[in-house]
Amino acid sequence: MTAVNPTVEALLAGIPALAAHARKAVLLRPRAGEPSPDASHIGGPMLWPGDEEWPRCQGPHMVEVREKLSDADRETLQRIDRDWRARRAGKVHDAYEVIREEAEIRSRIMDGAGVLDKVTWERVRRVPVSSVPGVPLIGVLQLLKQDVPVADWPEGMDVLQVLWCPKEHSELPGQAHYWGPAVEVHYRSAASLAAVRDVPVPVDAVASYVPRPCLLDPVEVTDLPAQDELPGELFGEAEAWAEEHGIEYHRTLACLEGWKAGGWPSWHLTDLVPIDCACGAKARLFLTVDSGRDPDLNVGRFGELRIFTCPVDASHPLRLNIQ
Repeated sequence: MTAVNPTVEALLAGIPALAAHARKAVLLRPRAGEPSPDASHIGGPMLWPGDEEWPRCQGPHMVEVREKLSDADRETLQRIDRDWRARRAGKVHDAYEVIREEAEIRSRIMDGAGVLDKVTWERVRRVPVSSVPGVPLIGVLQLLKQDVPVADWPEGMDVLQVLWCPKEHSELPGQAHYWGPAVEVHYRSAASLAAVRDVPVPVDAVASYVPRPCLLDPVEVTDLPAQDELPGELFGEAEAWAEEHGIEYHRTLACLEGWKAGGWPSWHLTDLVPIDCACGAKARLFLTVDSGRDPDLNVGRFGELRIFTCPVDASHPLRLNIQ
């Protein structure tokens, strides 16, 4: 594997103070293909210990529940809609506002449900439901140490596996404001693994949580942080340097996009969100799953699911973030 991105290296040579903020990363660069179980790949078959059962998730999983409105409630909502349209047609000053009484009626009828289906006139809510005997996890990613030397590999481990439950989860333990798949990460020794046969297939998986099999073409890069994670004066210098060279710092040099091991997370949809381990240490970006690089995969607003780990103790629980 050869290092690339000489533009970053030139920036670091021009502004040496930035070197303390640079991180090594590996862009995985997936492409559609049929991977073998003993290679680095996305989706598809994985190696697995022969004496270990395939993992299952008991949930709770978020399940859609539909509740038919009464005729009276449906007629009430239709009347509120008619009144609102009439105010709008009459160019009433507050035509676009829902008056307080109407809002209270809507709230009572919806009864905490998040969506109203106006075709079937049903309230739609998501409720947590446990699963027995459990939902089989699916293999998302397998990496060999030789392909990702920048990761912090535990002693004696040379295979990294990422699996997740392809169902919706809300507020996982330690994951405030999270909605998405439940993730597991395993470090393995290749000597203890064999090809798996008869892997259980989850029923009613969320289709956009099932990655298509892909081969990888990993390449090592140097990644730089977003503006919010740099001292203001240093960012100003980096931005000025980039402009002098006809590029944009945040688009070309920082938070490199794509499936990525290591490096820096971007904050292109929100302000900086502190991701801290339960021990108080600032969590470090471990892996980026990029939906934008796979039209069949969606882990939140067609964006990125980022997995963070504790830099002090890798055994501490993962932190998940969707951007």
